[in-house]
Amino acid sequence: MGLLRCLLAFCVLCPASGFGVDPTLRISILDELMLPQSFDGVTQVQGFHGQSRAFLFQGSSRDVKAAAEVAKRMVQKLRGKNEFTVLVTLKQDYLNSGVIFSIHHSEHRFLELESSGQRNEVRLHYRTKGQQDHTEVFPYSLADNQWHKVSVAVSASHVILHVDCNRIYERVVEAPYMDIPGDTLFWLGQRNSAHGLFKGVMQDVEILVMPQGYISQCPDLNRTCPTCNDFHGLVQKIMELQDVLAKTSRKLSRAEEKMNALDGCYCERTCNISGVVYREDEGWTDGCMNCTCTNGSVHCETISCPPAQCPAGTTPTYVKGVCCKECQPVCLFGGREVVDGDMKAVRDSTGRCLLFECRDRTMHQIVSSEPCPELNCPEAEQITLSDRCCKICQGHDFCSEGHGCVEHSDCVNLEAGDCCVCKDGFRPLREDNAYCEDIDECAEGKHYCRENTMCVNTPGSFMCICLTGYIRIDDYSCTEHDVCLSGLHNCDENALCLNIVGGHSCSCKPGYMGNGTVCKALCDGLCQNGGTCASPNNCICQQGFTGKRCETDINECKTGRNTCTNDTVCFNLEGSYDCRCPHGHNCTGDCIHDNKVKHSGQIWILDSDRCSVCSCQAGQVMCRRMVCDCNNPNADLYCCPECDPRLSSQCLHQNGLLTYSSGDTWVENCQQCQCLQGQVDCWPLSCPPGDCEFTVVPEGECCPRCVTDPCQADTIRNDITKTCSDEHNISRFSGSSWIKHGTECTLCQCKNGHICCSVDPMCL
Repeated sequence: MGLLRCLLAFCVLCPASGFGVDPTLRISILDELMLPQSFDGVTQVQGFHGQSRAFLFQGSSRDVKAAAEVAKRMVQKLRGKNEFTVLVTLKQDYLNSGVIFSIHHSEHRFLELESSGQRNEVRLHYRTKGQQDHTEVFPYSLADNQWHKVSVAVSASHVILHVDCNRIYERVVEAPYMDIPGDTLFWLGQRNSAHGLFKGVMQDVEILVMPQGYISQCPDLNRTCPTCNDFHGLVQKIMELQDVLAKTSRKLSRAEEKMNALDGCYCERTCNISGVVYREDEGWTDGCMNCTCTNGSVHCETISCPPAQCPAGTTPTYVKGVCCKECQPVCLFGGREVVDGDMKAVRDSTGRCLLFECRDRTMHQIVSSEPCPELNCPEAEQITLSDRCCKICQGHDFCSEGHGCVEHSDCVNLEAGDCCVCKDGFRPLREDNAYCEDIDECAEGKHYCRENTMCVNTPGSFMCICLTGYIRIDDYSCTEHDVCLSGLHNCDENALCLNIVGGHSCSCKPGYMGNGTVCKALCDGLCQNGGTCASPNNCICQQGFTGKRCETDINECKTGRNTCTNDTVCFNLEGSYDCRCPHGHNCTGDCIHDNKVKHSGQIWILDSDRCSVCSCQAGQVMCRRMVCDCNNPNADLYCCPECDPRLSSQCLHQNGLLTYSSGDTWVENCQQCQCLQGQVDCWPLSCPPGDCEFTVVPEGECCPRCVTDPCQADTIRNDITKTCSDEHNISRFSGSSWIKHGTECTLCQCKNGHICCSVDPMCL
């Protein structure tokens, strides 16, 4: 309580700077649309802080858009502007994915703000100056059924996202193209009448055509000093940390008792395969592989099957659970050999079906007392099989009756039976594809790894690992890392950094001496304790020392400038400090996660993502996605949407002709779409970056391809140093265009030193 009284005694309130908004620069969307108190899917409710001008959006059928004159008036304020802020106060339903507002013309979204509760993203859709659709994705969850103040400020190519008056993201992007057509549609709470339906409450939906419009929503962002509320929050955090420290100390004591009991254990490295534990050098057969446990790792070799030498009356055939063919007795039936256990159906002169089974080299008739099941398909779709008397319908699931597809092999239904097919990245070990082995794409050269990478084989696939000194640009290629430009180098601040292949070099600047990583000014021993003389009478002290000549040691323990965890004690050293465990305690192996101590071996579910499971392993936090088991009736449908059998969780395709189950994905208009519990969520298709000068997106495709002819390219990486000379010998920068002299309809463009001209048929 003494700390609280002290903080309150020094608490000072700072008045927020005034921030007035010119009404001509404000677009209040709710006021412009003049929504009634209630109509289809929208109801006026009490909003945030008791405000009455708030609306609840619900249902799956509504049509909230501005009238033509209203939309035209709002678009006029936005047209051509490159600095504006989108503001909204909302409470979005849990897991909902919906559009807050959308300004689009035909299929092009000129400005759209979307919140995806399924993927925990805020998306800003717009058109670029190059007439391309662009989506900027901000990983953040708004769909948590809580009130949030949201603002997206755009200033040319600068975008800032604030949520609840906190700056979440600040990015440099391709500038939006705001030359909006006059007959543009303006929707609220949806993309169109069928898709992107926002569910929840919205109020204060505005667009301010001015810089830093977020200050209108959060005036305190313009302040210069903290308030009493900040100090109250600090006191509360200190109290919470004291409680966490007490609980952690008790848990550490119990953990120490359990760990002491393990001192007498002897550990042997074993191999765990499908729940079966094999000891060192123990061998076993796994399908068509002979395996051995060696030093905790499994090593397997393919079984080589010798040709089967079968006596008369037998034939080589595959037996379930055995890799190689074995000799099996056969029966003669209708002049053909039938393997032991196989069945054959024939019809007598009266048309009655007789079923025989080969047993002990003799065909035995099988008499069934049960009638054939009634089929629910027309007679034209009924199929007669040679191994049974009862007919089946087309599309019968033979795989569900049992199959022999085992290792890395999938069962596939055919018209009159089933067969085995190897999974992608695997090849068959025998002709029936029941057993398959992994293809080593790296050893066989069947990979796509490009320069500066190393191919690493994985089960069913491969990975391209960047070589040392290179950074990844896509899944298959890496580029040299310019450590000098990025600042990720170890050169002294008084040294020159030179980027070289695979790394960099350092050399001291004139007036300094050293090896480049350490450069000292030319002076006469002015500095103490390893301090560096930057210039006469100017010392730069090493960490842990201070003073004009670096003569004073800093006590990091008293000043709080240390990183010791709660269960260690800080000891000051000359120019440094040490974190030591108290006597009788064991501080190793624990993890710090979200400012909380997790003990070695502890498992927990993330607070921010209930589908992720984390564990503390020898001081390292390891997280992974939850494994889905659709046979478990208690499976979490949020984390495992593919396990949701309800009809209400199905989704309708954009064309209105197809339906999808929860968890299904598809591609539509170069977007990856997914059905999750009855709602469709789409996001831009990910394309690998093209490392080339000229690219074009072929018709019917979504990702650009490299081309050598600049006149075929629709996107170029402009280099202003590569100019063109037109017919008047005037230099043109790359990217510029002009009407060819003496014509009215021939448009020419400079593309990195190449002139490309074409005739506009509409002009003709």
